[in-house]
Amino acid sequence: MAKEIVIPDIGDFDSVEVIEVLVEVGDTIAAEDSLVSVESDKATMEIPAPEAGVVAEVKVAVGDQISQGSVILLLEPSNDVPAAAPVTQEATPAPVVASKPTAPAPQPVTQPPQYRSSPTAKIDEISFSRAYASPSVRKFARELGVDLGRVAGSGRKGRVIKDDIKAFVKQALTRGTGGGGLAVAPLPEIDFSQWGKVETQKLSKINKLTGKFLHRNWVTIPHVTQFDQADITELDALRKSMAAEYKDKGIKITMLAFLIKAVVSGLRELPRFNASLDASGENLILKHYFNIGIAVDTPDGLVVPVVRDADSKSLVDIAAELGEISQKARDKKLKPSDMQGGCMTISSLGGIGGTQFTPIVNAPEVAILGVSRHKMTPVWNGETFKPRLMLPLSLSYDHRVVDGADGARFTSFMGRVLTDANGLVK
Repeated sequence: MAKEIVIPDIGDFDSVEVIEVLVEVGDTIAAEDSLVSVESDKATMEIPAPEAGVVAEVKVAVGDQISQGSVILLLEPSNDVPAAAPVTQEATPAPVVASKPTAPAPQPVTQPPQYRSSPTAKIDEISFSRAYASPSVRKFARELGVDLGRVAGSGRKGRVIKDDIKAFVKQALTRGTGGGGLAVAPLPEIDFSQWGKVETQKLSKINKLTGKFLHRNWVTIPHVTQFDQADITELDALRKSMAAEYKDKGIKITMLAFLIKAVVSGLRELPRFNASLDASGENLILKHYFNIGIAVDTPDGLVVPVVRDADSKSLVDIAAELGEISQKARDKKLKPSDMQGGCMTISSLGGIGGTQFTPIVNAPEVAILGVSRHKMTPVWNGETFKPRLMLPLSLSYDHRVVDGADGARFTSFMGRVLTDANGLVK
């Protein structure tokens, strides 16, 4: 009969959230194999199997809240234990003759899988050990010869899951068969202390995950960046008057709120920007919702919370929400769901400085808008130069989806929308 496997004592937690289910129906597992990963407010842990068996039914799913005693799965006894070899008796004992041990029967020679000859077959044990993955995924990676340290995780909090490994191998095979793959030589190990005093500072988890995602996006997406400027003279005057009006209400009216409204208008005007390529790269998924990601600089690194349904919110509502999510980001209280489902991202460096930059597309989105510091500039109006407040725009986009003409159309449209200040206040 199938036995219920339950959550053991997990400490001082009323409940924890399931962030990954590590087994499937039909899997044969051994004692201490990980079954599910759960997360509390303070830690992530894996629940091991108390005994061996075959998974008959999984009772939990990602996102479930479970507690001590909750049933994880039903486990049936395994029949895979090999039987002992039968002992045969000779009718007449044969004389004992000293001889060399009999050589084992030759095993059939099997051709290694094709991906063994790919770049994935070389494993860096240090990066492999530091990768964020469950034991079962680690085992799967070793079977395929994949270095986990080179795989960008798509699971909760950047955890590497089996699908990530499959995609990595598929990509390596595709590059290998074409003969034109990117062969990047590893960085040499250098003792920098030979030239002076040094200090080693460990990267935060956010830094490491962001680095992996940005590297993946940079090498897999053909980027093009379109530069433009928007005249925000009247818009900034309106923003300042609204800021004074809502100051006593605790709402900070920033330029970012206007930019979100403008981007939504741009996505309506040019729907191809509000899309994503599917996993095969052969189909375009057009979205009919408007969720805008906002790059937020925190002491631990960059995070991108999402303002959902920005098309249905007023400018003041968006401004208030921006204040809330920015504070949550700095307090490390953002949930993974707060950073998912974006249609397009805005990266604003205007408060820091700079004139232009080339932001990296936040896949699976197909475009990102970079905003630099505005500057009072003399602009020719046909008769004379007039001082105008100009906002630099840097639009990076996936050239597989968006061509250069539409890139220019988008920034030009943004310029017209931002010039019409009153049109954004709704």
